[in-house]
Amino acid sequence: MKKILLGVLLAGTAMSAQAADLAPRPYTKAPMMAPVYDWTGFYLGVNAGFGLGRDRTVHDYGNGLGTSLYLQPLGAVGGGQIGYNWQTNSFLGPIVIGVEADIQAADMSDNRTIIPGAFQYNQKLDWFGTVRGRIGLVTGPTLTYVTAGYAYGDANTTVIGAGGPLPFRGTRDGWTWGSGVEAALGGNWTGKIEYLYLDLGNRTDSFAGQTLYSELRENIFRVGLNYRIGGNSTYTPLATANWSGFYLGGNVGTGTSRDRAAIEDVNAGTGVLFNLAPHGFIGGAQAGYNWQSGNIVFGLETDFQGSTMEDNRTCIGCTPGLSLDFNSKLQWLGTVRGRLGYAVGPSLFYATGGFAYGDVKTAINTAINNVGFSDTRTGWTVGGGIETPFTLLGLFGPNWTATTEYLYVDLGDHSFDLGGSAVLTTGAQEHIFRTGLNYHFNTPVITKY
Repeated sequence: MKKILLGVLLAGTAMSAQAADLAPRPYTKAPMMAPVYDWTGFYLGVNAGFGLGRDRTVHDYGNGLGTSLYLQPLGAVGGGQIGYNWQTNSFLGPIVIGVEADIQAADMSDNRTIIPGAFQYNQKLDWFGTVRGRIGLVTGPTLTYVTAGYAYGDANTTVIGAGGPLPFRGTRDGWTWGSGVEAALGGNWTGKIEYLYLDLGNRTDSFAGQTLYSELRENIFRVGLNYRIGGNSTYTPLATANWSGFYLGGNVGTGTSRDRAAIEDVNAGTGVLFNLAPHGFIGGAQAGYNWQSGNIVFGLETDFQGSTMEDNRTCIGCTPGLSLDFNSKLQWLGTVRGRLGYAVGPSLFYATGGFAYGDVKTAINTAINNVGFSDTRTGWTVGGGIETPFTLLGLFGPNWTATTEYLYVDLGDHSFDLGGSAVLTTGAQEHIFRTGLNYHFNTPVITKY
């Protein structure tokens, strides 16, 4: 009997174990993944910013003399854009191919350039438009892209001399290229920061035995807001990245200066007013620290940049033995800035400003002598940008982010004694657009895409 009871107990225990294995287990939630953000579809939007021209203008007076100057219209731009995106996969990961058209009003002008006793030059860009292709890499709700295509605009130059004002007007066309970053703000809305370079061609005008040759080149810096028609209207970022902690990184970009210059006779009270316009590449490194409270991010950042920015094509007289030939360079610069941003999902939208310093070198070459000045100047800077995750080909982990940033750097004015009663005064105002990579030592908590 005992053997029978023992067998029954053993059998019951085995059956209970099997039943436990077959019973439903408690529900365990799978790791949360962000919904796929699909950029496909139509969109329309608005934008605002400003533009800076770097328009080389060569005036041949017809008597063996002339000038080679940069006219630099500066002012606000604003308008609207419409486009369509297609999202697909590639060996680089998800990519977006798109087309976009925009039309912009502009208030860009320069009426400062004067050659005493000869001419004053005024130049304006009243409006422009573009039709461009876009192609970019997708990281969740962030699109990093390059863009290029057709450009057109209304550029006007007026020469004021002894014969009265001579206007040269007309719609010009050419090409454009640029880059930018666009990121989801929630629902159907996205925000972007963008740089465009416009080449509206060259023109030659003749009058009274003289010729005026103009190169029309514009730099556009703008931010925009897009509404995606039929887009991810239910999309909401699942996690806000943790931006707190130290980071280190590097950057590359381009810079264009609008350095107001003058050579004045302090006794006669007259002078030549013109622009020096260094342009070139910059590159360097940055380091910073962020503090975060909810979606608000406070930070400090310092950077140091090498520069190839130079203008060696400005001359007055432009005749061997008579001309003043200028060479102006920004050799390096640095900044120490605060940052204030708002985090939306994995993206950080921020403004920045603070202290700036840099080395400015100016030389004047003549048939008689060469005079050079080099000085370290200090001033201030202000700008803004977008910082987003960077995971190209899976080679970069969650510690890596990419920044796209605009900075205005004002290093002030400086005067130099040229001898006699002549004084040269030069400004140093730089417009910088750059892209960088940062490594965060405190890994940002970013939802995986």
